[in-house]
Amino acid sequence: MLIQLAITGLLVALLPLSMVWVSEDPDKFRKLVWVSLFLTFDLIMFGAFTRLTDSGLGCPDWPGCYGEANPFQAHADIKAAETAMPSGPVTVMKAWIEMIHRYLAMSIGVLIIALMAIAWRRWKRSRGTAAKFSPWFPTVLFAFVCLQGAFGAWTVTMKLQPIIVTIHLLLGMLLLALFTWLGARLTDHPPVPQSAAALRVPAILATILLVIQLALGGWVSSNYATLACEDFPLCHGTLVPTMDFANGFALWRDLGMTATGDLLSVDALTAIHWAHRFFAYAVVIVVAWLALKARKIAGLQKTARWLLIMIVLQFLTGVSTVFLDFPLLLAVLHNGGAAVLLFLLTMLNYKVRIAGRAGANPAAAELSRVG
Repeated sequence: MLIQLAITGLLVALLPLSMVWVSEDPDKFRKLVWVSLFLTFDLIMFGAFTRLTDSGLGCPDWPGCYGEANPFQAHADIKAAETAMPSGPVTVMKAWIEMIHRYLAMSIGVLIIALMAIAWRRWKRSRGTAAKFSPWFPTVLFAFVCLQGAFGAWTVTMKLQPIIVTIHLLLGMLLLALFTWLGARLTDHPPVPQSAAALRVPAILATILLVIQLALGGWVSSNYATLACEDFPLCHGTLVPTMDFANGFALWRDLGMTATGDLLSVDALTAIHWAHRFFAYAVVIVVAWLALKARKIAGLQKTARWLLIMIVLQFLTGVSTVFLDFPLLLAVLHNGGAAVLLFLLTMLNYKVRIAGRAGANPAAAELSRVG
């Protein structure tokens, strides 16, 4: 089974690897980084789809499905589980959704291994002089994706325990941020004036706030608390409803249960939803303010403009999920919008960090001189 799974992951990765290989871009290492970043974004979106369609336990074991490498081979077991419980966590469709998610995750692991191998080979060949091919960043990516894979396994084996699911989501987002930083280092950017350095601390603050909001959003999703408040801007007809924060934010507990084993109350779910909604206001204000400031600085206008557009769209999709009774497509887009915001903030952090330097990409400039 493990060999079959490895071959499947390799086959899925062959398509993006082939696209990079035949592309006309002379910098194929950079191209591979950006392709990997795009697929990581796709993985986040598909992970949201997997979670929102209740497919996380579509295959209740890991890494295979009922001990097999794909749902075709496990069809009899899956069908038996579906027949016994037609609306349960295991169906043929849910099994395929879960396994496709795993195949995509494995393919990204293959791409990271390829990046790491290329970087180490070029680094040794240049005797450590090619800054672009420093192998440490790809090696960190490899360690990170292994950690992400471990939490993916625990998500299944621990039966969707909310804290594990939330950390799994956060690690996926942080993997995207790491790819973004690496891609930014390998790409030429317009010159950024030294005045942009004044935004370094606000950009870091905005990113920290967004990561906290991502964690709160993951906590809402993993506890199925999206519709705990079905009105807006009030919740249950009041600004501050009755809430149970102690049980709602008890981290180590089973899905739908309190830490003592009782059923999670409506007040606890309300607390989870309300905290995410309330903190969203702070994120919107800080990110919008940062984007408006960045729009006035040369070299940052495009990133700032997209950041402003995305924070507005993210707020609107979040509100719409309440008014439209949580449609699946909108919920997936809301997850994707959060990933795009993190991508844009990471890019902005990189650009203000290099503000005032003679070249926006010293590593790329060095590479061009080397050969």
